[in-house]
Amino acid sequence: MNTNKLLYLSGGLAFSATMCPAQDNATVATTERPNVIYLLCDDMGYSDLEAYGQQMISTPNLNRLAQNGMSFTQFYASTAVSAPSRASLMTGQHTGHTKIRGNKEIQPEGQEPLDPNVETIGHLFQQSGYVTGCFGKWGMGYPGSGGEANDMGFDVFYGYNCQRKAHSYYPEYLWDNKTKVNQNGAYSQDVIHQQAMQFIEDNKDKAFFGYFTYTIPHAELCQPQDSIVDMYKGKFQEPKAWYDDGDYGTATDPRTQFAAMITRLDTYVGEIIAKLEELGIAEQTLFIFTSDNGPHQEGGADPDFFNTEARLRGLKRALYEGGMRVPYIAYWPGTIEAGAVSNIQAAGWDMMPTFVELLGKDETWRDEAMDGISILPTLTGKGHQEEHDFLYWEFHEEGGRQAVRAGDWKLIRQNIQSGNPTLELYNIADDPHEDRDLAASYPDKVAELQEIMDREHTHSDMFNFGR
Repeated sequence: MNTNKLLYLSGGLAFSATMCPAQDNATVATTERPNVIYLLCDDMGYSDLEAYGQQMISTPNLNRLAQNGMSFTQFYASTAVSAPSRASLMTGQHTGHTKIRGNKEIQPEGQEPLDPNVETIGHLFQQSGYVTGCFGKWGMGYPGSGGEANDMGFDVFYGYNCQRKAHSYYPEYLWDNKTKVNQNGAYSQDVIHQQAMQFIEDNKDKAFFGYFTYTIPHAELCQPQDSIVDMYKGKFQEPKAWYDDGDYGTATDPRTQFAAMITRLDTYVGEIIAKLEELGIAEQTLFIFTSDNGPHQEGGADPDFFNTEARLRGLKRALYEGGMRVPYIAYWPGTIEAGAVSNIQAAGWDMMPTFVELLGKDETWRDEAMDGISILPTLTGKGHQEEHDFLYWEFHEEGGRQAVRAGDWKLIRQNIQSGNPTLELYNIADDPHEDRDLAASYPDKVAELQEIMDREHTHSDMFNFGR
């Protein structure tokens, strides 16, 4: 089966603080140097959207986004779990080079912080005269660590500092920059989305970068019991209820509630696009929708049920395709060809060099090297598109894993902590579900990809495959 066939484009419906000083004068968005909104949702799988083959959940606004933008069939998250995936995105370095390579918890609140000496995508836009805002989950620094969003290039932050706290959609508080704000029982995603919408409104006459990190559809399925939930009631045969385990809240109808979460996120996307159109800035805005890793099965979620065609193997935390290959839709009216489909292999760490080129800078703008390539030529249809020789991933839980994809070939090294790891080789073009391990038949290819693994992994005392 060819990966080109993995994308299903469905028919769509109509879309229903204090700022840091800019460092240059280019503060107005144009059709050549646009606003950017990067919506990174949490744990959405490749097949969770209608445009990517979903048959049970309605996503009309994302359908329209795909019909009027460009959809990627082979875009990968930076790894298969949240914090390192986001750190790689922010720094343009893959997980063999980033500081954060796993979910390292800090008590009582937060995670291992980004390296304060490494400049992020936030810094890139901030130094280019953009107003920058992050709305949602941060998860790359604890309070006072120097790794909070406001310290890493974002003028405005509203949401969860800690990804563990983000397990609850009804938290006691959220952070407004570095101040706790009591939520009084409010549904966090609605509040965060409202803040993000206000950010767009407030900066409609300026150039802005919005990093919208909504937590949907991460594990807890609790949400307002409204018309979105009602549209799915009685549609699915429900398994047993999921009861509060101290981490995720009770879900009495988990399939109904999961489907509603996806449609709720789709509704937010529709409201964002409608706002851009209302303000007359849609053509001056690049909107990107994607996910931080593959689907989860915590909190009552049932990814096997919704992945009706079992298109990809593996879930969150796996380095199989299902754990890392994610939806990616880019929308920029008048610049990105409507209805375009790209089969280029790309990953989260490509976004930094893409934005560097978008802003007219070059790779010398910071000292640290980037592992990615710019995909701007693919998005705009202008210039020569460089392609990756390989993509590389690390995962430091569950015994430790590495993966390399080079062309159609993919090697996965498992159980590194044991000292006797296993190797699996797949041809993704012929076998996208990764059912046929070819390692014994192609030892030279295994050796070639092993050499890349060994070269791309730099030592980390903190993240060493569980050893």
